[in-house]
Amino acid sequence: MPFYHLYEFNHAAMAPFRAAADATRLYFQNPFNPLTHTQMGRQIAAACEVMERTTRRYGKPEFGLPDTVVGGVRVPVRERVVWGRPFCNLIHFERALERPRRDPKVLIVAPMSGHYATLLRGTVEAMMPRADVYITDWIDARMVPLAEGKFDLDDYIDYIISMIHFLGPDTHVVAVCQPSVPVLAAVAVMETRNDPYAPSTMTLMGGPIDTRVAPTAVNDLAMSKGIDWFRRNVIMTVPFPHPGVMREVYPGFLQLSGFMSMNLDRHLIAHRDFFQHLVKGDGDSAEKHREFYDEYLAVMDLTAEFYLQTVETVFIDHSLPRGTMRHGDTPVDCSAIRNTALLTVEGEKDDITGRGQTRAAHDLCTSLPEDMKAHYEQPNVGHYGVFNGSRFRAEIAPRMIDFILTHSQDNRARVARAAAAAASPSGPAALAPAPAPAPATTAPAAAAPDQPARPARAAKGDPLDRILLASPQGVADDLKAITGVGPKLEKALNGAGIFHYWQIAGLTAAQIEELDARLDFRGRIARDNWIEQARRLAETVG
Repeated sequence: MPFYHLYEFNHAAMAPFRAAADATRLYFQNPFNPLTHTQMGRQIAAACEVMERTTRRYGKPEFGLPDTVVGGVRVPVRERVVWGRPFCNLIHFERALERPRRDPKVLIVAPMSGHYATLLRGTVEAMMPRADVYITDWIDARMVPLAEGKFDLDDYIDYIISMIHFLGPDTHVVAVCQPSVPVLAAVAVMETRNDPYAPSTMTLMGGPIDTRVAPTAVNDLAMSKGIDWFRRNVIMTVPFPHPGVMREVYPGFLQLSGFMSMNLDRHLIAHRDFFQHLVKGDGDSAEKHREFYDEYLAVMDLTAEFYLQTVETVFIDHSLPRGTMRHGDTPVDCSAIRNTALLTVEGEKDDITGRGQTRAAHDLCTSLPEDMKAHYEQPNVGHYGVFNGSRFRAEIAPRMIDFILTHSQDNRARVARAAAAAASPSGPAALAPAPAPAPATTAPAAAAPDQPARPARAAKGDPLDRILLASPQGVADDLKAITGVGPKLEKALNGAGIFHYWQIAGLTAAQIEELDARLDFRGRIARDNWIEQARRLAETVG
């Protein structure tokens, strides 16, 4: 019998025993039962709960983030799926703000390594007060029908690029653990293509960029076994009646077994302490145990092709640091990264991703200026402390927000204007507004043919000077696809220097106000919701 089928059979066979244990627990917790208040009764109830919890299958948890505090005011938060594919949804944590804020757009790429995205609940919670947060919600492979096709590392990278396109310019990407490699590869591919959607910053946290540096037990296992061993021993077929029946996967329960075996003594002690807390009536400690293991024991399957390609590319061949990684037919060249600032974060006691493995990204991004690179190592934290817990909230999250704000496009523009003013003979007076010249109809002659067209030159201090183009970057988008834009308005937008969805999707409040005044739109941009429409249409851009 295949091992996955045996696992399912065992789970089904234990169902009556779980039900009996649960019923016994309730019997000995009933306040009207005299035995409830005895030492024996509490021990029986505690033992039954431990037995039921260690044999159950844990479903996908909820994020459970109904509100946050923004500017000292508590505001409601609503989860909304804004983008979807067969293997992933993009969740937006919408804050019900009284007034619009120019907080940075942060895309958190959750690991696809066995646990659900809710493992990053603390990461999202810490970022929401200062950022507009989105997170990838990867879907359990056993729940995806075989008819939806394959999903490998190349598809993962394509998903990331597509989500960044959807969010538009000035997006900030945060990769936690495993996604650090595909995120770095995605940014490299975008920069190689001169993609205007390339993110402003990327933060890589505890990621295995170069596992040759300080290899851990996870790295040693991959190197000692080889890819054929993994293909023979850990790849299984999803059994009936799951929707993904017959799909080849790396089962989540195998991944969980590997995680727990690395610290088996800690887990045994934790469950012993849980039993004792239940007997003593220490409800707070028992509830903390439940909350942690409800999350930790909830696992998902990965597609076989994604798992095997990741193991081979990242842990065996070390393709990214060796410069041999390819995305389809495109070489992944990290030296092409010139515009996306890089922050790496590591934990001093990380036993999954060794110290220095994430920092290795700095050595690969050779074309990135030093003032656009930063590294931080958090003392006295392990792998999970890099993105969760009190030290993350107090020490790491503030540094991430500061780095993101420092390297946002708005701040870069302010710094550039200040530098220009300081260098100008007339000083700050050079920033005084001046009438906008007519937009150019051709790119500057000095621009290389394969480089994007430079923005049309507006007056210094003009909020539109970063968004306008002298000519389309490739083929102009059909702006008439935006509700409220007809041929006449499209012509006016083109004449002003706007040819693409991403330009509209990335408009700030100041830019909207200026464009309204310049083209006499009379509030049409906000009234017809051009920004949201353009974000959705931008995803169709190749």
